[in-house]
Amino acid sequence: MPTPNIRSLELESRVFPPPSDFAANAVAGPDIYDEAAADPTAWWAEQARERLTWGRPFSTVLDDSNAPFYEWFTDGTLNASANCVDRHAAADPDRVAIYFEGEPGDRQEITYGDLLERVSRLANVLLDAGVAKGDRVALYMGMVPELIVSMLACARIGAAHTVVFGGFAPDALRDRILDCDCVALLTQDEGWRAGNLVPLKANADTALEECPDVHTCLVVRRTGGDIGWVEGRDRDYAEAVAAASPDCPAEPMDAEQVLFILYTSGTTGKPKGITHTTGGYLTGAATTFANAFDHKPEDVFWCSADCGWVTGHTYIVYGPMANGASQVMYEGAPNHPERNRWWDIVERYGVSIFYTAPTAIRTFMKWGDEWPQRHDLSSLRLLGTVGEAINPEAWMWYRDVIGGDRCPIIDTWWQTETGSMMISPLPGASTTKPGSAGTPLPGISADIVDEAGNSVERGHGGYLVLTRPWPSMMRTIWGDPDRYVETYWSRFPGMYLAGDGARQDEDGDIWLLGRIDDVMNVSGHRLSTIEVESALVGHPSVAEAAVVGRSDDRTGQAIAAFVTLRGHVEGGQDVIDVLRDHVATSIGAIAKPASIVLTDDLPKTRSGKIMRRLLRDISEERHLGDVTTLANADVVHEIADKANELRASGQDESSA
Repeated sequence: MPTPNIRSLELESRVFPPPSDFAANAVAGPDIYDEAAADPTAWWAEQARERLTWGRPFSTVLDDSNAPFYEWFTDGTLNASANCVDRHAAADPDRVAIYFEGEPGDRQEITYGDLLERVSRLANVLLDAGVAKGDRVALYMGMVPELIVSMLACARIGAAHTVVFGGFAPDALRDRILDCDCVALLTQDEGWRAGNLVPLKANADTALEECPDVHTCLVVRRTGGDIGWVEGRDRDYAEAVAAASPDCPAEPMDAEQVLFILYTSGTTGKPKGITHTTGGYLTGAATTFANAFDHKPEDVFWCSADCGWVTGHTYIVYGPMANGASQVMYEGAPNHPERNRWWDIVERYGVSIFYTAPTAIRTFMKWGDEWPQRHDLSSLRLLGTVGEAINPEAWMWYRDVIGGDRCPIIDTWWQTETGSMMISPLPGASTTKPGSAGTPLPGISADIVDEAGNSVERGHGGYLVLTRPWPSMMRTIWGDPDRYVETYWSRFPGMYLAGDGARQDEDGDIWLLGRIDDVMNVSGHRLSTIEVESALVGHPSVAEAAVVGRSDDRTGQAIAAFVTLRGHVEGGQDVIDVLRDHVATSIGAIAKPASIVLTDDLPKTRSGKIMRRLLRDISEERHLGDVTTLANADVVHEIADKANELRASGQDESSA
């Protein structure tokens, strides 16, 4: 028997129309939706022609003859590096491309003219080392300008890059290098993170012991620390590029040539090599950056993500640079040396568009308003969120404290697999609601369906699907096309299964309800973890919350909550009782947590995502396994001890 659709119980009534002056000067107005809907394929072709420079113009827009292996602009040629650097260097070589701020306080201003020379020199180094068009190159660095240069240099010669997040351990690096048969690695001696040194070269050396096909390792000297050296394989990055020619013509690339492979976690434990190609991906990145961020030449953009994740690929490198943007790149932690570091950066560079994760926003809430209030943030005119759904109270704090109650917020939904934003408000055209991702962007078609693949009624939850191909979509899982079909296209034929639950309200706005496997079945009611988390964070005592379902003999599953209180709040059973009642009032008695564990922090990856899997293990009293990839591994055992104390005290109640 099919399981019931996801119930959505929480309501949010606050709405924010776009400011009149913002709407009057917006890059994208309301008419863009109708223009794209009239003929989406033709609309995407227009975006590709207007926003990118092509070597050989395309005549075929979408080839769907081998669905779901869709292809876009198949007979056209272009080069991503040339589109992101050369044309801007030719038009305005002195325009700043990157304002770099190192964690220790060092700074660089890199113009598009500078960037062209750096990219060309490195491209020549790679060519001289035997890296050829079609090869794969691994990049394992912190957030330094050389990482962007390396991505663009690979694109320039037609070598696909795979960026491995600098917080990953040697085994993760090794597995990714082996999976896509990399022939070269670019890394750095060490990286800075929260005042500590990250041993990148040492990790790389360990990984490369089992990667015999890597014949070249270029090493950026960032800290000057002592490192190992393998003669014949390792080369000093600065010395190599200084000796190389500053002239390297960009290689014409077929639109469907692989641009990059980026690994994301899979349910089987084996990372998936998400594969993106050149023409379609760049079209999606350039179009969504211009429209969703309302980008104008005078803007200073800052995306706080790491280039080890897709957000950094699309909205630090390819989207902004295809548009000739000036942007901030920051190397380190948001609380080094103090908790106002980000706001100091916003003020110093006059950042006007800021894009960050809800996890970071909730952390700043926990730290308190006084840190951003030390700085003049009046340069900001647009805020964005990415990475997971944002709860309404964090959205409101972001708007009020960071945006001065004047900046529109775009809450964007997309994935590594989609390549670029799929669902987001357009800040000059959309009325926004705290916690809602809005509607599909122009040229994108989404739906919410039940177990049978039928559209659900508005107000009800279901599975989020994309119903029409789009240019920036992934092309396959590297080396595993069967897994690509099975994971994303087999559940609902002809529709891409995002893996997220969602609901659509009466206005057509979409609200994300979390991953499908983050839905709890309580007494026959399928409830979203995000809505319960949102209700908890809606209480003024709470800074952050994570919710999971655990087995319960009577109700099937019970709701287990893990809560971090704001700095000024003392914890205790009275607070737990208040929070349980608050959830019942906000959503309904069915959503009242059976248990609430108060903790100073939640287990998070180095990218800031909460590891709910570990919280489920704690709730189910299972073995925790390896926690070394966490940014704060110690907290897991502290939470487990508190959960055991709660069970022993008899304060773990039924959720019914």
